Amino acid sequence: MSSTDYNYDEQGQFFPFFILTLAGLVTFPLTYNLLKPSKELENTAPRIKSDFKPDDEDLIDAQKRKRLRRERRIKRIATVVIGYAVMAWMIYLIIVTARTAPKIWDPYEILGISRSADEKAISKHYKRLSLIYHPDKIRPDPAKNETIEMLNDRFVELTKAYKALTDEEIRNNYIQYGHPDGKQSFSIGIALPKFIVSEGNGKYVLLVYGGLLGVLLPYIVGKWWYGTQRYTKERVLVASAGNIFREYREDLAVGGIVSALSSGEEFKQILAGIKAESGLAKVEKRILTEDATFLSPLDRETLKQLDDSSRRKALALLWAYLGRVDLNDKTLNGEKYEAAPIALSLNESFTAIALAFGNLRPILGAFRTSQHLIQAVSPAGSPLLQLPYFTPKIVEAIEGENAKSHFTVQRFMTMPESQRRSLTVGAGLLTDKQYATAVSVAQQLPNLEVCKAFFKVMGEKVITPSSLVQLVVKARFIPPGSTNVPAVNELELEDIDPDEDDLDALMGRKSAKNRRVKLADGQTVEEKIETIQPPLAHAPYLARDHSPRWHIFLADAKQGKMAVPPFTFTTFDKPLFDSEGRPTFNVQTLKMQFQAPPQVGDFTFVMNMLCDSYLGLDTKLDITLHVDDPAKAAALKEEDDISEPDEGNFFPFLFPLMKYKLTVLDSIAGQMQALKTGQPPPRKTRPTHDSSEDESDTDGDAGDTSDTNTETDIDD
Repeated sequence: MSSTDYNYDEQGQFFPFFILTLAGLVTFPLTYNLLKPSKELENTAPRIKSDFKPDDEDLIDAQKRKRLRRERRIKRIATVVIGYAVMAWMIYLIIVTARTAPKIWDPYEILGISRSADEKAISKHYKRLSLIYHPDKIRPDPAKNETIEMLNDRFVELTKAYKALTDEEIRNNYIQYGHPDGKQSFSIGIALPKFIVSEGNGKYVLLVYGGLLGVLLPYIVGKWWYGTQRYTKERVLVASAGNIFREYREDLAVGGIVSALSSGEEFKQILAGIKAESGLAKVEKRILTEDATFLSPLDRETLKQLDDSSRRKALALLWAYLGRVDLNDKTLNGEKYEAAPIALSLNESFTAIALAFGNLRPILGAFRTSQHLIQAVSPAGSPLLQLPYFTPKIVEAIEGENAKSHFTVQRFMTMPESQRRSLTVGAGLLTDKQYATAVSVAQQLPNLEVCKAFFKVMGEKVITPSSLVQLVVKARFIPPGSTNVPAVNELELEDIDPDEDDLDALMGRKSAKNRRVKLADGQTVEEKIETIQPPLAHAPYLARDHSPRWHIFLADAKQGKMAVPPFTFTTFDKPLFDSEGRPTFNVQTLKMQFQAPPQVGDFTFVMNMLCDSYLGLDTKLDITLHVDDPAKAAALKEEDDISEPDEGNFFPFLFPLMKYKLTVLDSIAGQMQALKTGQPPPRKTRPTHDSSEDESDTDGDAGDTSDTNTETDIDD
C-alpha cells in the first residue's frame, strides 16, 4: 500500500530555496520601488545657469541632503541590502550543499547484466550470483561493517530483480509502477529544518507564530493605515491642516498667512524638547530691531503675542528667512533653512482651504506667499532681491530712497544698459562679474506674457447657457531684457478644433498628441505636441528644488470671489529656449474648461495668471464671456446646413447636358431611318448668317463637332 512520508529536510536541501523565495518576494519589489524613474517634476527639469552661491551654501546643501535622505527612506535601502545579502548566502548554500537525488530501481543494474540479455542468460546469471550471495554461502565481513541483515537484504534485492525480469506478474508491477512490489511510498522534504518541529520546541514555534501573526502583522498594517490617514493629499499632517483651518480669515494677506503656517505640527517635530526655547531670544532680538523694516507693526505684534514657544520660534525663524537675517549661529541658521521648505508645504494646505472658501484676497495671498518663500523675500521686499548679489542697499540705489513702489525685474531690464550699470556697479555695490551674473539670471527667468485670451465652445460658433466653455490663453515666454522679439504670427493665435471624428479629444477624455494648425497659405496640418518643462526655479536660499507652476483662474472682482477654480500648468507644448539657451518666443497654448453660466448675457471676469516661484511675473486682465440665446445657435447651425444653389453656377452645366441628350436622340433616329431605307440620313444645311451670327455659329460648329464625335462613339 502506498503512502507519503513527509520529512523535515535533514540534509538542508530545500531550506535555502524556501528562504531564497521569501527574500526575493520582499527584495525585488522594494528594489523596483527604489530604482524606478521618478515622476516628480523637480527630478526631470533643467536648471537656470548661474554661478551664484549664497553665504550659507553649506547649511542649505546640508538641509537638501537631509531632505533627500528622508525621501529616499533609509529603512527601505537597508532592507534591500539585507535582502540581497540573504539571497546571496542562500545561493551559496544551494551550490555547496550535496543533493541526494532519488534512485530509480533498475533490475538490470542490480543483477549487473546487460539489457540485451535474454531470459535464459538472466537465469544463468542469477544462479551464479546465488552461489555467491546466498546467506548460507557468505559470511559478514567485519572490515566492511557488514551484518547478517545486510546480506539478507542484498539477496532479497537480487531475487526481486530476477523475478521482475522473469515472472510475468511481478514484471507487470515493475513495468507499471517501476518496482516489483507495486506502488511505492515516497518522501517529500519540507523546506524547514528539523529542529523547528523537534520534540520540546513546539512552544517556541507557537510563540514565534504568535508574535508574527498577533503582534508584528497587526503593527505593520496599523502603522500603514495610520500613516495613510495621518496625512492630507498635500502630504501635510491632518492636525496641521486643522490648525491652519482655524487660523483662516477672509482678510489674510501674506504676513497673516505666514503666521498661520507657523501653527503646523511639523514645526513641533523639528523643534521638540529644548530646541523650542534654545536660541529663541537671540532670533527675536535679531529680527525685532528697529532696522528690520521687513516686519510690519502687525506682524511684530502677532509674534510677541504667541505663547507656544515652538510656534513662536518657528514664526521667528520664518521671518528671519524671509528677511535674509544672519542669526550669527550655525545651528539657528540651519533651523532657519529647514523651516522654509516645511512652510512651503504647509502653504499648499492653506491654498486648498482658501480655494474651498473662494475668497479672492486669501487665494492671491496664498499664491504670493509661495513666491516669497521660494525667493526668500519678505512681503515688503522688492522683486529685484530675486537677482543674485542684490541686497536692500543695491535695490535702494536703483529705486531711490523711500520709494513708494518697487521695481520689477522686467522694469529694471528695460532700462538702458548704461543706466543699469551706473546704478548697480561701483564702490559698495556690485562688481562687473556680479552684475553680469545678475543680468544673466534675469534673462533666463520664464516671464510668460499673454498675447490673446478668448472663450470658445468646440465645434460651435456661439456660447450658449450651461455649455462647456474653454478659456484659451495664447502666451509667449519673453525673459526680461529680451531684444529683437519677433512679432506674433496671427495664425498662431487661432485655435483649431480637433477632427470631428476624434470624440475622445473633443470630449477631453484624452490628452492630444497632435494639434491642428493653420499655415500661411490657409492649409491645416497636423503638428506633434511636445512636453516641455521650464527650468527649475532659481531659488538659491530654498533648501529644496522646486519646479515652477503657473495658475490661471477667473475672479469676480466686484464680489471679491473666485469664479472659476485655478488650472495649474507645469509643462508646455513648445520649447522655451533653443539648444544655445536663447529664448524661442514660441506661442504657447493654455486651456482651461468650465461650464458657462446658465443665463444669457455678458459676464466680465478678471483673469489672474500667477507663477508660484517668482515675484512680479503675474498677469491680470479683464475678459468678457458673451453667452447667447440657444435660438441664435440653432439659427446659425441651420444656415450652415442649408446651402442655396446659385443659378449662375447651376444652369451653365444644365444646358450642355440637355443639348447632349437631344443630340444623342437625333443620332439614334437617323440610324434607324438608315436601317429601314438603306440610305444614309440627309445632312442638314445651315443658312447663311451675318458676321455677328457667324461668331455664334463658330460655337455652334464646335458643338456640331462634338455631336459628330458622339455619333461616331454610338456607331462603335
